Amino acid sequence: MRFSPDATAGGDHRAAGTVDYRLARRAVLAEYRRGRLSQNEVCDAHPELRRAAQQYSRPTTEPCPICEACELVLVTYVFGPSLPAFGRCVANLKELTSLARQARRHNQPFTCYVVEVCPQCHWNHLAKVFPLTPARSE
Repeated sequence: MRFSPDATAGGDHRAAGTVDYRLARRAVLAEYRRGRLSQNEVCDAHPELRRAAQQYSRPTTEPCPICEACELVLVTYVFGPSLPAFGRCVANLKELTSLARQARRHNQPFTCYVVEVCPQCHWNHLAKVFPLTPARSE
């Protein structure tokens, strides 16, 4: 499996081992629009996720599907054996690449989780999960 810089941006949905949660997202939004879920039930981001969205996120151009008042941001977490139990919030691509090298150097399985968050209404949804392994240099 190879690590791709596009994997955290939402564009590389065909990468080996990637789990994309777009269908689950559509189902939640459909239930919300039908009135079966309240805004409080879908806009329930944990305070730590909201903090990470303010400090360590990547902006998108996609409007929030709930409030439509601002654009979503992506928060990326990495989990692995030598990382803290609560994972590591990744601020930029350079840090993600460094973690991928660490995973390869120590032959440890790291997993990356990308969460979309609305900074205003606190909508949040797991966008995708993928293994973090670097491409081998030739």
